[in-house]
Amino acid sequence: MDAPDIHLLSAGTALPGAPVDNAALAGRFGMDTLWEQWIDTFVGTRTRHLAVDLKTGEPKFRLTDLCEQAGSRALETAGLTAGDVDLVVLGTSTPDQLMPATVNMVAERLGIDAVATYQLQSGCTGAVQALNMARQLLMAGEHHTALVLGGDVCSKIFDVETDLSALSPEEMVNVALFGDGAGAAVLTTRPQDRSARLVRVLTRLVGLNREPGQVLEWFTKSDRNPDRAASREDYKAIEAAVPVMAAEVLDELLDDLGWAADDLDFLLPPQLSGRMTDLIVKRMDAPHPTEITCVAETGNTGNALPFLQLERLLPRMATGDRAVAVAVESSKWIKAGFALERG
Repeated sequence: MDAPDIHLLSAGTALPGAPVDNAALAGRFGMDTLWEQWIDTFVGTRTRHLAVDLKTGEPKFRLTDLCEQAGSRALETAGLTAGDVDLVVLGTSTPDQLMPATVNMVAERLGIDAVATYQLQSGCTGAVQALNMARQLLMAGEHHTALVLGGDVCSKIFDVETDLSALSPEEMVNVALFGDGAGAAVLTTRPQDRSARLVRVLTRLVGLNREPGQVLEWFTKSDRNPDRAASREDYKAIEAAVPVMAAEVLDELLDDLGWAADDLDFLLPPQLSGRMTDLIVKRMDAPHPTEITCVAETGNTGNALPFLQLERLLPRMATGDRAVAVAVESSKWIKAGFALERG
C-alpha cells in the first residue's frame, strides 16, 4: 500500500506578555543608548516577548503554558478536538524540567491521553525534526492526526541582575537576540479544504569535526560553576556559516522536488535576527518568492519560529502555491527545511 500524503491543516502560536523593546532591555540592564543602537543596527531585532518579569526575574510563563496555548489554537483553527489527536511530538532546547517530559504535561493540559508522545531535545531545527518525525509516523499508517509542537523559553537562562558590561560578547549577544514563545501545527492523513501538503522534510547533521557555534548549559546544584557561562554563542562563526547552509538547504529541496526557483511562491528563511535574516535571504538568492519573516518583532524564539511563520503563511497560500521553509542550528551544525504545496 502506498504511503498517504501528509497534510498541514493549521498552525497556532503563543507569545508571553507584551513586547519588550530595545530601550526597555537596555534600561533594565543599565546599558547606555549606544548598546540600544548596537541592537538596532547590528542585530536588527526591535522587540521580543519574555516569559520572565524583566524587573524581578520571576517566571510568568513556563514552556508548558505556551505550548498549551499554541496547541489549543492550532486544534481550534483545524476544527478538531483533543480526541482527534493520536500522536504528539514536541521539539525544544529548553524543556521545563528533565522529567516529566514537557510534551506529556502539555498533552495533559489539552486533555490528550492514550496516544504516542515524543519529545526531541534540539535547538533551532528541533521544530523541523518534530515535523519530520510526525510525518514519518503518519506515513507508516499507525496514526492519522498529529499535534506537532515547538517552543523555547530562553529567558529563564538569563539573570536580570547581570552586569552586561562585564560579559563577553558571546554571552551578551544572547540577551539581545532571544525571545520566548511556542507554536503548534496539526498534521493529518485526512486532508481538508485549503490544507497544504507537506511534500518534503529535510534534516541533516553536518557538524563532524566542527566546534559548536552555540552552547546552552544545564546546571545542577552539584555542578554549578560560576566561571562557566550558562549560554554562549560564536556569533562570527554563525554569521559566516548559516547563510551558506541555508542556501544549500534551499537548493537541495528544490532539486529533490524538481522545482525551479521561479516556481517558489513563498520563502520562510531562518530567523536568527533581523540583520542575519537579511543576509541569509540575499545568499539564498531566490528570485521572486514572498518572504515570510517575523524575527524583528518576536526575537529569535528558537523552535517556535517555524510555527510563527506558518501561522502567517497558511492564510495567504492559494491553490497551486508552493513554499519552502529553512532552519539552521548552530549548536552542532544541523541544516533542515521543509516544502509545502497547496493543492
